[in-house]
Amino acid sequence: MSMVETYAPHLPYLRRFARALTGSQTVGDTYVRTALEALAADSSALDQSLSPKTGLFQMFLGIWNSSGGVLEGNLATGDTVAAKRVLKLAPRSRQAFLLNAIEGMSAAEIALVMRESEKVAQDYIEEAEADIEKELRTNVLIIEDEPIIAADIEGLVEDLGHTVDGIAATQTEAVKAAAMKKPGIVLADVQLADGSSGIDAVSDILEKYDVPVIFITAFPERLLTGDKPEPAYLISKPFRPENVKAAISQALFFHEG
Repeated sequence: MSMVETYAPHLPYLRRFARALTGSQTVGDTYVRTALEALAADSSALDQSLSPKTGLFQMFLGIWNSSGGVLEGNLATGDTVAAKRVLKLAPRSRQAFLLNAIEGMSAAEIALVMRESEKVAQDYIEEAEADIEKELRTNVLIIEDEPIIAADIEGLVEDLGHTVDGIAATQTEAVKAAAMKKPGIVLADVQLADGSSGIDAVSDILEKYDVPVIFITAFPERLLTGDKPEPAYLISKPFRPENVKAAISQALFFHEG
């Protein structure tokens, strides 16, 4: 198999990673092109004992680390909110975070790509996650009519460093709570205490505020109908705490409002 056949399937993923790393498709593609030119000129720069994707990413980061620091101040400011947030991370933490979050690499794989120990790679990931959590801290509105479930969700939210401003059990309470203080994110059940709808409550809130919403419900079929836009974040009850935490972080991280 030729070098082109071996590494070409991984180029779209390298471009995706480069865009996230730099905050710009144009800047990212410039680095990918530089890496490919270096590979064409001297294939010995690539460790062929590694898997093709790992080797390609390792070579790319070698080029980035030798020149990216110089160009860091000239990088695009990021063409999305998420890109701007990523660019605030320290370069090595940013690399590890993106390799894990976007490329799905394990700490062991990241260690190979970054030429670090597995422990150091894991430390970088955790450092980035901690910095992102600080960046994303916000106030939360919980729309849930079951007190025990509401308390569980409140605990998960506070574990992430967020503040719960209100817990509403009905549509009327939810709209009133949002009017008193704009929430940074809404976590909503579908079926509420007085027979009212969490879907309607969220719709009323979104008419006034552009905020991310996560539905946590035992009735996902009411939202997954295919008849109208469906929520990006939908968690079924009974829920796993780690799924709720991950959804909150992702919803806040990628929200463009």
